[in-house]
Amino acid sequence: MSALQDFLDDHSIDEMFEEVTVSQRFKDKDGNLLKFKITNIPMEEYKIIQKECTKISKKGADFDSAKFNEKIVIKGTKDPNFKDAESIKKKECINPEQYLNKVLRAGEISKLAEKILILCGFETELDELVEEAKN
Repeated sequence: MSALQDFLDDHSIDEMFEEVTVSQRFKDKDGNLLKFKITNIPMEEYKIIQKECTKISKKGADFDSAKFNEKIVIKGTKDPNFKDAESIKKKECINPEQYLNKVLRAGEISKLAEKILILCGFETELDELVEEAKN
């Protein structure tokens, strides 16, 4: 076996986690920055999200980047859990997307989505990914 094969066999992407800072707004009572725990999104799930955010019409493909960011953040964030039923209910929301938009600002969602996509191996800017999804 090659060294690369050994590396791949020993380093599963299923358990990739990283803690990231998204905004100076998130601090604990002592003023320490709070971090989001994010994870890799498998390619099959990434493709599903991409497809759910793309509408095909006679005029061509229309990609909803805001919806894409929401889905990436909800799927790729482990802590906090944006799918937590109690939190969703507490904020009087009916789904994770609504909850996400009630607790994070648009720029924070975008920044978190970008960090998740980088962990997934997309080293390019988010705008380039949107263009790729449209094609």
